[in-house]
Amino acid sequence: MTQPATFRRHERLTDARDFQRVFDRRRSASDGKIVVHAAENGLDYPRLGLSVGRKKIRRAHDRNHFKRLVREAFRLSKAELPVGFDFVVSPKGSAKLNFQETRQTLPALAQSIARRIGVRPIKAPS
Repeated sequence: MTQPATFRRHERLTDARDFQRVFDRRRSASDGKIVVHAAENGLDYPRLGLSVGRKKIRRAHDRNHFKRLVREAFRLSKAELPVGFDFVVSPKGSAKLNFQETRQTLPALAQSIARRIGVRPIKAPS
């Protein structure tokens, strides 16, 4: 029986220093709706952080919806994400996201950053 994918505590970015390290690295990729920033973390699993400001998405329930979509896309896409990276996801504008495009875009942007950094993207074990 396969275990369901989960979003465990150690896979979350919570410390401000981790966010700052990712932003200072200045490695990002974006499409029309989201921006993914990344930095190496030296771990054997990816971690996710969210940065959703009031200036980008005005209403609180829209900000919460964005965060829920990205967390769920991360949880289901962990096997497709390169390991050893911290990812911080932000909205590009106030454009509405749907789950299917978020689910496809997140791994694609993460792989793009990993290729640009020069680290061979290794898939996480299933």
